[in-house]
Amino acid sequence: MTRAAQVQRNKPAKAWHARFAAERAWLQLHYCNLFKFWHACRDKRCRRHRRCCGDASECLKRHIGEIPRREQFQARQAILVATPKNAASAEREVRQLMPYDVVTPDPMQSAMVRFKAVPPSSSPVITGEVRRAKHGG
Repeated sequence: MTRAAQVQRNKPAKAWHARFAAERAWLQLHYCNLFKFWHACRDKRCRRHRRCCGDASECLKRHIGEIPRREQFQARQAILVATPKNAASAEREVRQLMPYDVVTPDPMQSAMVRFKAVPPSSSPVITGEVRRAKHGG
């Protein structure tokens, strides 16, 4: 494959990631404004304009734990209902995330890190052959 063909082939993926990042930034700002985090913001501009004017990602990270899971779910459902049927896949993928998941750097990567950190159980697994030998069956 020629270099030009490789570059041409990577363009859709880069465009998809760029749209994903832009939609994610918009959604973070939307959640900050929806949950009215500007009330307790350190930035005076946010309180003055009554909306998030600073770093929405940091604001969401700082305050998302204060919002009950049910309210987060309802906010996500409202976003899903408002999503147009012809929305692109990148936008649709971001909008399906819960508010807490929008903050994490990479939801799939963080899930894999948590999965690998869980120690194996200390109790041995009894297979069918060992079980029959123990119980005479």
